[in-house]
Amino acid sequence: MMTGKAATPVFDLSGRVALVTGASSGLGERFAEILAASGAAVVLAARRTDRLEQTCAAIKAKGGRAIAVAMDVADEASTVAAYDAAEAAFGTVDTIIANAGMNSEGSILDLPVEEFDRVMAVNLRGVFLTAREGAKRLIASGSRESGRGRIVITASITAHKVEAGLAAYSGSKAGVLQMGKVMARDWIRQGINVNMICPGYIKTEINGEWFDTEAGAKQIAKFPRRRIMEQGELDTMLLYLASDASGGVTGTSFTIDDGQSL
Repeated sequence: MMTGKAATPVFDLSGRVALVTGASSGLGERFAEILAASGAAVVLAARRTDRLEQTCAAIKAKGGRAIAVAMDVADEASTVAAYDAAEAAFGTVDTIIANAGMNSEGSILDLPVEEFDRVMAVNLRGVFLTAREGAKRLIASGSRESGRGRIVITASITAHKVEAGLAAYSGSKAGVLQMGKVMARDWIRQGINVNMICPGYIKTEINGEWFDTEAGAKQIAKFPRRRIMEQGELDTMLLYLASDASGGVTGTSFTIDDGQSL
């Protein structure tokens, strides 16, 4: 269910088909709900399909259009199958939200290679596969003429702000920023815009327990505004980048962190 500060949709996404990876929880779930509330037909993609079905039901109960598809972003065959299912239901996906990600914390000296590889497989390879497959289909469908292709990648302020203990995660997000810019340049004449959102620390179900602890409260106290962001604070930027209004914006990263990186 939608959590965080509710945003009134200010962009009409009627006629758009959006695929959101990592839609089973956190920001991905929020993104799927706000896109649907703005008129897009939404394809919720993740490995935990039971969670996806719950969100789909909530969207449909409000009059939206949504389907759930199983998708492992690190697996090419799974990615292709997810796009096939999306097209069968709604037609070509023209709005791709590459949001799936995972974290890993701890000293580089103690970081197992297998864990490093898992983070890179989801956070970097996953974005590569998700965006590439979507771009192939957009180009084949005539995006060069329509100019309606939109790819929005979830990065992080840790892509440019050093945080101890987040070597794999930060490295993957920094890679996403540069890869997204290259994608934007490669596809700029194909009617596809690629942009990145770099959120600050946001309270979700994954980290909620941490921020409720004394140590988490101390971390919040160090932020310039001494507060934690709400998921809804990304809504307007997401909707703008997914809409026709952002036609002239590509290859850009937007930091939305409530000043946390200042």
